[in-house]
Amino acid sequence: MKILLVEDDKFHLSYLREAVTQAIPEADEILHALNGRVGEEEAREHGVEAIVMDLQMKERNGIDAARTIWAERPTTRILFWSNYSDEAYMRGIARIVPAETSYGYVLKTASRERLHLALRSVLVESQIVVDREIHSVQQRQTRTHATLTDSEYAVLIDMSLGLPDKWIAKRQNMSLRTVQNRLLSLYDKLGVDDLEEAPDDLPINKRTRAFTRALSLRAINAESLESAERDLRNWLQRMSG
Repeated sequence: MKILLVEDDKFHLSYLREAVTQAIPEADEILHALNGRVGEEEAREHGVEAIVMDLQMKERNGIDAARTIWAERPTTRILFWSNYSDEAYMRGIARIVPAETSYGYVLKTASRERLHLALRSVLVESQIVVDREIHSVQQRQTRTHATLTDSEYAVLIDMSLGLPDKWIAKRQNMSLRTVQNRLLSLYDKLGVDDLEEAPDDLPINKRTRAFTRALSLRAINAESLESAERDLRNWLQRMSG
């Protein structure tokens, strides 16, 4: 059994390699890559079907790398491990994971036993596993702000990329009225108007404040915006072609 480890921190890579060796003794070849781009190449060259993927890497993040790998081999099993439990990461994974595969998400702060369990469950037994600590963090975030629907999140991303309402409607196949309703819902859920100290004549830019609130609540992050920027550029190229 071949397993590919994609991790740009050498200390974490060493720890992960030891964990895989202990948890999956049937792994007869453990490959590694120091960033997502090399990870794509290694997975392609060696036909790897079991991968442990860091999410935040300097050259090509884990979600973009996983998207490419799954596009080529949709049954590849991927266990994401990360220091971060952002809602944006979970949404990013949920949007690209193929229906026919299994995946997992475990925090780097998880115990060795929990990591071992996640490794075997996802890479060997083809189960879907999300660390319960991530669920706990998401529950705390939900208590802070109401959960965004997929359509609200799509509008939030396009708004954050600078698209006006008309073009958000075009890109998301929505009516202009629907986009405007989604924005109103976003403003409410993100607490855009929760500025009791502000005087009545203070002009608040609600789009900008929604963006900063979404960042502070970790509904979006730099990696999700980088991926969205690439998607937007590809969409614009198709539109112009």
